[in-house]
Amino acid sequence: MDYEAYRSYHSVNLEAQTATASPVQLVLVLFDGLLEELARARGHLEGQRFEQKGDSITKCINILNGLSSALDFESGGEVVTDLARLYDYCAFRLYHASVELDVAALDEVVGLLGTLKGGWMGVRDQHEAA
Repeated sequence: MDYEAYRSYHSVNLEAQTATASPVQLVLVLFDGLLEELARARGHLEGQRFEQKGDSITKCINILNGLSSALDFESGGEVVTDLARLYDYCAFRLYHASVELDVAALDEVVGLLGTLKGGWMGVRDQHEAA
């Protein structure tokens, strides 16, 4: 497989997705990337490619930090505070998964983020219907 061509295609596709996206759509793009990278991290962990596993988990934690830093704490209320705590918890579990080589911790994060993504999809659908 030509990885450079794939990366180029992926970059152009991502640029096209984000060019006119709403804030909620941007969050969903980040969630898609996060879940894809978690799948790669799992594969690296299972394949005992520890350096690549570390790189993937670092990317995931960086995405979570980006999602958290974009939260509006002033007007978001308790929901935003709880969401920030959940992002922090996921980052903590990813750190644990990386250090302890714990696939179950990765799977827990994937499950939590899948549920959150579903919530964000509901928000997107409500905004599109309005």
